[in-house]
Amino acid sequence: MTLYTLLVDFTFASILIFLSMYLRAKVKFLQRNFIPASLLAGFLGLALGPGFLNLLPFSGDIGSYAGVIIIFVFASVGINGFSFSPGNMKNDLNRMGAYASYKILVMCVLICVPVVFSIFFISSWIPDINYGFGLLLAAGFYGGHGTAAAVGSTFENLGFTAATDLGMTAATIGILAGIFGGLISIKIATKRGYTHYVKDFSQISDDMRTGLVKPANRTSMGDETISPVALDPLAFHLALILIPSGLGYLLNDYIANTWGLDFPTFTIAFIVALLMYIVLGRGKKGVYKFVDENVVTRLGSSATDFLVFFGVASIKLPVIMEYALPLGLLMLSGIIIVMVLLWLVGPAMNYESWFERSIFIYGYATGVFAIGLTLLRIIDPENKSKTLTDTAIVGPLNTPIELFAWSAGPAMLLGGQHWAFAGIYIAISIVCVIISIKCKWWYWKIPFDDRPEATSQTEQSNM
Repeated sequence: MTLYTLLVDFTFASILIFLSMYLRAKVKFLQRNFIPASLLAGFLGLALGPGFLNLLPFSGDIGSYAGVIIIFVFASVGINGFSFSPGNMKNDLNRMGAYASYKILVMCVLICVPVVFSIFFISSWIPDINYGFGLLLAAGFYGGHGTAAAVGSTFENLGFTAATDLGMTAATIGILAGIFGGLISIKIATKRGYTHYVKDFSQISDDMRTGLVKPANRTSMGDETISPVALDPLAFHLALILIPSGLGYLLNDYIANTWGLDFPTFTIAFIVALLMYIVLGRGKKGVYKFVDENVVTRLGSSATDFLVFFGVASIKLPVIMEYALPLGLLMLSGIIIVMVLLWLVGPAMNYESWFERSIFIYGYATGVFAIGLTLLRIIDPENKSKTLTDTAIVGPLNTPIELFAWSAGPAMLLGGQHWAFAGIYIAISIVCVIISIKCKWWYWKIPFDDRPEATSQTEQSNM
């Protein structure tokens, strides 16, 4: 591969993304179903690329891009550090505690149940399927294309060569399940009176439908924290993410060559980015007073869009056909799991604005943060349910549990420690339920349509 090969691949990717954004702005079906432009572009790339019609001259390297881009994405997450507010946690302990338990439970159930299902059922029925197969559902559904690329790459290094293609397919199906299943659930919830802030599905703004924001509704992507006379602000933030991305790769390569240990590169890059966050500091003398988190987030999100494109466009259809039956069973189990977590567990573990909070986690658990955010904005455009605020506060609680699954999971599942891995996440799931019951965060007996808004001051003495 040469730099010009890279240029051509990204040029055609950009053309298809641009075309898909135009189609999203014009085609009613795409608007009604909130199809992301990057996902649509990925399907176009798959159809027009070498894997099918072979009309576009993509190189044979497009399948490797996702594994590199994900390093950048994880570095962008780490460089922004953690957002945690003890004050808010103390004042709204019940609401956030219940939400944190629910969020962790959803992740752990989505990890352990498909793994157990794959070991007990799929692997026994189809002996060629290894014990790591079930983790691809969680990687694709909960983690999205980025995590699917990372976990798939780790599996490939351990000998599971089809893992990346299967993970990308799982992520694609997850996003579609998130969008279509989420929209159907929202329509049902509005009709039954479970929503608080939008009572009619038709109230959705044109900005969200078309994806094109009107001038009056536009907001700034970030501030110029660096003078362009010295250095362009975007170049400064880009360098801030590229440093841990490259250092993470070099450090991981050194570890592998020196001690023979094989860690996922995205994990090392994430850790390096967190160390930079700590060392550079956020105080008066720290570099971070010149860092705009919104700009960092936008750069990471931009990389994710290209990751989605290359992840879908590079899927090897023969591999998917070979695994069609077990993959179909795994995807069906995943869709059932997330629906149960939305409609049964969601109201049991959330009291105020239960549906708004549950539908966000549903979207998060079937694709990426953006899918959850899209569904939430449909029914809570002003964040009155405080879902995003609470997500920012309790989010760090998920990080070590999630990183352990993506980093250690493949090696444990393929190395004979599959029951130990599944047992860890089963145990965490049980602990979440016990904590919710003990702390009186279990609201199952309260009617679904008799729940207050998150801003309500209603006493909870009847719980």
